[in-house]
Amino acid sequence: MTQWEQVKQLESQYLQKVDELYMRNHEEFPMDVRHYLAQWVESQDWLRASQDPSAASILFQALLENLDHQHSRFVQEGESFLMQRNFRRFKHNFQKYQEQPWTLANIIRWYLEKEVEILRTAQLAEQVQMLQVQQNPVETDSQRNIERKMSELRKKVQDMEHNVKSLEEQQDEFDFKYKTRVMEEQTKILQYLLNRLDISRKALLSEMGALLDTAKELLTLLVLEELPEWQGRQQRSCIGAPEDPCLNQLESWFTAEADCLFQLRKFLRKIEELQGKVTYERDPFKSQKPVLERRVDSLLTELLKSAFVVETQPAMPQGKGPLVLRTNVQFSVRTRLLVKVPELNHAMKVTVSIDRDAPQVKGYRRFNVLGNSSKALNMAESTSGGMVADFRHLTLKEQKAGGGKGVNDMSLSVTEELHIIDFETVFKLHGLSVTLWASSLPVVIISNSSQQQSAWASVLWFNMLCSLPKNVGFFGSSPVATWPQLAQVLSWQFLSTTKRGLEASQLNMIAQKLFDKQKTYDNCRITWAKFSKEMVTGTSFTFWAWFDGILVLVKNYLENLWNDGCIMGFVSKGREKILLKKKQMGTFLLRFSESIKDGGITFSWVEYYLDGTANVRTVEPFTKVDLSQVPFSEIIRNFQILQAEDIPENPLKFLYPNTPKDEAFGKYYTEKNGAQDLMYIKYIKTKLVFVSKENTSEAKSPMNTLSDPEAMAPMNDLCMPHSEEAAASDSILLPSDMLMDELADHNLLLGDLDPSDLDPTLCRLQDFLLDMNDPMMIGNDLPPAEEQAAAAAAARSNFTSHNLPCSPSLY
Repeated sequence: MTQWEQVKQLESQYLQKVDELYMRNHEEFPMDVRHYLAQWVESQDWLRASQDPSAASILFQALLENLDHQHSRFVQEGESFLMQRNFRRFKHNFQKYQEQPWTLANIIRWYLEKEVEILRTAQLAEQVQMLQVQQNPVETDSQRNIERKMSELRKKVQDMEHNVKSLEEQQDEFDFKYKTRVMEEQTKILQYLLNRLDISRKALLSEMGALLDTAKELLTLLVLEELPEWQGRQQRSCIGAPEDPCLNQLESWFTAEADCLFQLRKFLRKIEELQGKVTYERDPFKSQKPVLERRVDSLLTELLKSAFVVETQPAMPQGKGPLVLRTNVQFSVRTRLLVKVPELNHAMKVTVSIDRDAPQVKGYRRFNVLGNSSKALNMAESTSGGMVADFRHLTLKEQKAGGGKGVNDMSLSVTEELHIIDFETVFKLHGLSVTLWASSLPVVIISNSSQQQSAWASVLWFNMLCSLPKNVGFFGSSPVATWPQLAQVLSWQFLSTTKRGLEASQLNMIAQKLFDKQKTYDNCRITWAKFSKEMVTGTSFTFWAWFDGILVLVKNYLENLWNDGCIMGFVSKGREKILLKKKQMGTFLLRFSESIKDGGITFSWVEYYLDGTANVRTVEPFTKVDLSQVPFSEIIRNFQILQAEDIPENPLKFLYPNTPKDEAFGKYYTEKNGAQDLMYIKYIKTKLVFVSKENTSEAKSPMNTLSDPEAMAPMNDLCMPHSEEAAASDSILLPSDMLMDELADHNLLLGDLDPSDLDPTLCRLQDFLLDMNDPMMIGNDLPPAEEQAAAAAAARSNFTSHNLPCSPSLY
């Protein structure tokens, strides 16, 4: 297929460019001539003709003959009268090149090359479109613009390489004829060659200027748009956002532009070489080459300085997240040069330091970086073949000289003090030397693991609100956050820790906890102090401590259930009652406690009285101590409550809204048999539970009741009401065979114990048993089951005589 046939098959937008090309000066090389003489035109060496006058004369005569032949065809075939007259006019117009046929040859060559350029642009656009469909369906307009300009830049560099070679050939021809001239008649030819050489030099310099303009536009897009956009993605990914901080695309763009600019520097060196061989008065190389060199080096310097980045931010292997570092604990960090230059492998040394531009504030802590603080940029440690320096075993040691630890003029805590880790290297290639700097995002440096929770709060707050990565004084005057900003970050914490973020209803409950009930929370604002420093009303801990405690609990003990959506989690007590009272008996949901700092989870279920009244009941929250001993799915599976006639029954039937319990949790049940099963059952049975004072009947978690004096304290109040009003609202604690088993495990003899050594609840139980004249010994000689049942019945009768509501015990 001829080139012209390919042109005719282009899409409309590219055919329009072809029309514009030939309409620009339609008499210079008419499209009709191009169309009817296409095959002959493409088969000729117009480049040689533009440089060789004798070859140009031969082609010129051949062109005129072909025009005559085509005119004859029109006449013989009865073609358009207008086309006959046009071709006669075309031949007449071409006669003006009789004395300088090489000029016409150069014109035709130029048109053919412009056609090739349009074809390449169309083909590249088609390839880019295919890649967009296959690899990057969400490519932005900015990225498409960069690809288009990058393609344009590469094309200009290719054309310039060709033009530099052509210029060199022209100059060699002139140089040869000038040195070998023998007759005065050759002076005209030499003057013509020199004029043509001057025109070519000016054209080449003009093309170089245009190329640098394109390179500048492209660099602006990369440095001012794409690089900051990547930095934002990386910053958000550090605090849990599902962002992709991959640098491969950016690296390919930086590398491609650097290659083009280094090519241009090579062309400029070639120009210097050509100038040394041939120069003349008003030689454009003399005046314009230095200007172009300065422009190229300036663009390359800016490109390289922007291309040196911190690819992965500082992080400890076992840390809560990146950007929290602990003194004397190893951390890692990776830098990357986005310009891949294989010949630089192992040549560029990167050195690391900290707080190069530290604020001059009294008490601001100073640190030394220990470990291997100098590494070479190389491709061996990168999975993508990039130029990286990977620091894996760095540590920080505090300098003891100076002010007090964690005390400064801004009255910031240790976890509000920000530090920056810096990296330096020198790029040297082809006579160009550039010092490069890169800096990490601000890090928080702690000395004790107990500070990690507060430190991570600082990292979240800074990277949520600050776009100035070197603002180490951020917490001196911290801005407030809007609820939509904070809600997104809180959801990211769960999404990055597990596989499930927070839903709108869950975030709504958290917003209500922070701002009380509002119609909308979009305009609500929260300060740094309220987020992580001020105590939540009615508690001894901050909002962040409460939220993070739940997050840790879920990660360590509840991740599978959370990912499956079994845990509603963030739902208020009032909301859970509204939800459950509309459901069938035995429907339950799982929610997080609002009163436990380190995280707690509980379940509530609905039951109905004979008159149809709904009653929502809740167990006291389970903590990490409980869940570290028994999986939560097993607690739900084996949970029981004493119903009529002391028959134990599991009241949990359907996970909200209506999923059968075993269907929701069955895959997490633990299969047990033999001795292990007996031990497990015994462990579960030896724990006491109780019904709360609330009408929701909150029950105690079946863990550590006897061994935790604080957990037993509420039971004392339940057992000994001081008024009828109290009696009407309280539920009762019932002794059972479980209590007897627990006491037996500890070989306790109630009659031999001093009341002062016992928990008050056990003291009352001891008095109660002695009052009954029960000779029962709690030890190896347990009473028969019938006697235990009778004792339990007597206990119920005794408590009922105090006008207490007789509620069943919870197992």
